[in-house]
Amino acid sequence: MAPDATIALVVAAYMAALLALGWLAARLARSPEDFFLAGRSLGAWVTAISSTAASESGWVVLGAVGMAYTGGVSAFWFAPGCLAGYLVNLYLVAPALRRESARTGALTLPDYLAFRYPSHAVSLRIASVTVILLCLAGYVAAQMTATGKAMEAILGLPYRTGIILGGLVIVAYTFFGGFRAVSWTDFLQGLVMVLALVGMPLLAMAAVGGYGLLLIRLREVDPALVSITGEKSGSALASFLVGMLGIGLGYPGQPHVLTRYMAAASHQKIRQSQIIAMVWGVLVFYGAGFLGLAGRLLMPELATSGDPEQLFPLLAKTMLPPLVAGVMLAAILSAIMSTVSSQLLVAASATSRDLVEQVLGATKSGKASVLAGRLSVLALGLAAVLVAVGEVRVVFWFVLFAWSGLGAAFGPVVLGSLFGKKLTGGGALAGIITGFTVTVVWKVAGLSHSVMYELPPAFALAAAVAWVVSRWERKRENVLAPNDNS
Repeated sequence: MAPDATIALVVAAYMAALLALGWLAARLARSPEDFFLAGRSLGAWVTAISSTAASESGWVVLGAVGMAYTGGVSAFWFAPGCLAGYLVNLYLVAPALRRESARTGALTLPDYLAFRYPSHAVSLRIASVTVILLCLAGYVAAQMTATGKAMEAILGLPYRTGIILGGLVIVAYTFFGGFRAVSWTDFLQGLVMVLALVGMPLLAMAAVGGYGLLLIRLREVDPALVSITGEKSGSALASFLVGMLGIGLGYPGQPHVLTRYMAAASHQKIRQSQIIAMVWGVLVFYGAGFLGLAGRLLMPELATSGDPEQLFPLLAKTMLPPLVAGVMLAAILSAIMSTVSSQLLVAASATSRDLVEQVLGATKSGKASVLAGRLSVLALGLAAVLVAVGEVRVVFWFVLFAWSGLGAAFGPVVLGSLFGKKLTGGGALAGIITGFTVTVVWKVAGLSHSVMYELPPAFALAAAVAWVVSRWERKRENVLAPNDNS
C-alpha cells in the first residue's frame, strides 16, 4: 500500500473510532445531567486526561514545537507556567468545585456561580454566557480552520473538504453523546497526543546524537538557542518571564476544563486523577520542547524558508514508516479536535442550559433541556464550519485573547468563590466584566507586544475590582442592616 494511502487509512480508522465512541455515549445521555456532565460518572483516568487534552489544543503539537524551534531552550519557560496552572486546578480547584457543584446540582460553570450567589443569579448567568460565547465562538471557528489545514497537510484533501469532514465528525459525536462522548474522545485523543510527544522527541534526539551533542550543535548555530534567558536581560527578561509563567493563570478560568472536575464520580477519583494529569503534562510539554530543539538541527531550512510550526508533521512523514506516521499525524488532529469539541459543548451548554432554560425559562422538562443542548451544538458547530469554510481570517483575532479572556474573567472569581468567604455576588459580576474587558483593551492597544502578555495584568485587575466591589457591598449591607431590622 502506498505511504499516503496507509496514512489516510489510519486517520480514517481514528475518525471512525471517535464516531463509535459518540454513538455509545449517546445511548447513555437520557437526562440533562447525563448530557451536560455525563451523570457525574467520570473515572480518574478519563477525568485526568480528558481535562488536560481539552486545555491543550494544536498549540502544543504545532505552536509549542515551533516556539522551541525558534527560541531554543528559553522557550521551555512555558512548561513550568502551564504545570503551575495544573497544580492549582488539580489540587485546589478540582476537589472544591466537584464538592460544591454536586451539592448545588450545578451543571455548568455559570450554573455554579448563579447558585453560589443567588441574589445576582440572572446577571451572573448573562455575563458568563456572554464572555463564554465571545471567547469561544471565534475560537471554535479558528480550530475548525486548523482542522482543515491539518487535513490538507496530512491527507492532501482540499482545504474546505477537510474542514467539512473534520467539522462534521466533531459535531456528530458531540451532538449525539454530549459530555460523555466529548470526555471519552478527549481521553482517547489525549493518549494519542502523549504517545506522539514522547515517541517523536526520542527518535529526533537519537537522530541528532543525544542531549549533550544537541546542545553543542545548537550553540554552534546560535548561542542564544542554549541560553535559558534567550540572552534577554533587564525589563525585557522580566516581561518575558512574567508572560511565559503567567500562562498558568488561565487554567482556573477555563470552563471546558473545569466541567471535567464537576463531572468526576467522586472526591477519590479527583485525588487519583492528580498524579495522572501531572505526569501527562510533564511528558507533553517537555516532549514538545525537545522535539523543537532537535528539529532545529534536523530541518534547519524551516528557520528561513518554511513554517517551524509544521515541524512535527514534516518529521513524522520523513522519519517514520507510513503506519506509524499515520498514528503520529493523528495526534495533530487529536490536539485540535479534543479542544474544539470541548469548547463547542461548553458554548452550547451555556446557550441552552443557562440562557434558554434558566434565564428565558423556555425548556420545562429534562428531554426538552437535552434537545436544546443538542440543537445548540448543531447550530454553533455548523456556524463555525461555515465561518471556517468562508476563510474569515478575522476569527484568529479571537484566538489571541480567548484563553486570556476566560482566564481573567473567571479565574479570580472561581478561586474567590471557592476559597474566600468575602466575595459577594456583585464582586463576582464586577470581576468577570473587568477581566474580560481589560483583556480586550490590553490586546487592542498593542500592550501585549510592547509591555507584557495580557493575562497577568487582566487577572490582577479583575481580582482587585472583585475585592473592592465586594468590600463596598459588605459595608453597605452592614449600614442597611439596622434599618432593615427596625
